[in-house]
Amino acid sequence: MIEADAGSEADPFAHPALFYLDTTHYLHATASFVRDGLEAGDPVAVAVPTHNLALLREELGPDARDVQLVDMSEVGRNPGRILSAVLYRAVDESPPDRHVRVVGEPIWPGRTPLEYPACLRHEALINLALRGRRATVLCPYDATGLPEQVLSDAERSHPVVVTREATLTSAAFDPAEVLAETNRELPAPQDCAEFPFDAGRLAGARAFAAAEAARAGLDEDRCDDFQLAVGELAANSIRHGGGSGRLRVWTEDDHLVAEVHDAGRLENPLAGRRRPVDSQLSGRGLLMVHHLADLVLNHTGPDGTTTRIFLER
Repeated sequence: MIEADAGSEADPFAHPALFYLDTTHYLHATASFVRDGLEAGDPVAVAVPTHNLALLREELGPDARDVQLVDMSEVGRNPGRILSAVLYRAVDESPPDRHVRVVGEPIWPGRTPLEYPACLRHEALINLALRGRRATVLCPYDATGLPEQVLSDAERSHPVVVTREATLTSAAFDPAEVLAETNRELPAPQDCAEFPFDAGRLAGARAFAAAEAARAGLDEDRCDDFQLAVGELAANSIRHGGGSGRLRVWTEDDHLVAEVHDAGRLENPLAGRRRPVDSQLSGRGLLMVHHLADLVLNHTGPDGTTTRIFLER
């Protein structure tokens, strides 16, 4: 049994990793976790990849009607949107006296090396984002299908690891170290179009992005998404990054990529991942970028901040 109240009195939040060996183990552990929550009258959400979501829905049967079910393959395509779209939503919209349970599986076999650092960063950020909240986020890991390094990283981003045999405190748990490591310098593009901008050239940056998106073959809706995301990043550079920046655009495999660099520093690792309150009039730009893009990577170093967005072509 996976206890929902595995946190401490000082911090009711718990974040165990489940190392599952096969489908039977997966379904037994996750369905038991869900049903225990339902029996306690607590809100329960499940966000797992398409295949596992179908299996778990069938396993739960009629109980599935009382669970918020989310396809992580879609919502979590960009790991940077999982906190706002799934975890904060589940916790913020639940009664404050209830302990929320979430099954969240952001890492599965098939995640690409390009996506993985963002997935790992998300797992480490959960510990910061939900600290002090009445919630348990259970993160399943395919212990037979994922590389050993991924399982080792899970031990660093989760305070507790649950196996078939035991529930273990992770001696390797160090989310701060994970956040530092995933703030990695991004490799320079081989070939790109470049547009320097300031406040007077913000409209030009948006037009440049739209032209590059059309040249890359994006359809009209995706061109609009790309232009809007680039415009938000450029506006942030003008507002918070020293008043100017550099926009680069290129194609990479099946993606159109935009990169904005400025002299600012992204000090808050949760920027763009929190749900805004209704009265909030600003600070939604990075959140919008995360919801428009298929992947977002950041690096803050001595010379400023680089944000790179990917949209599938």
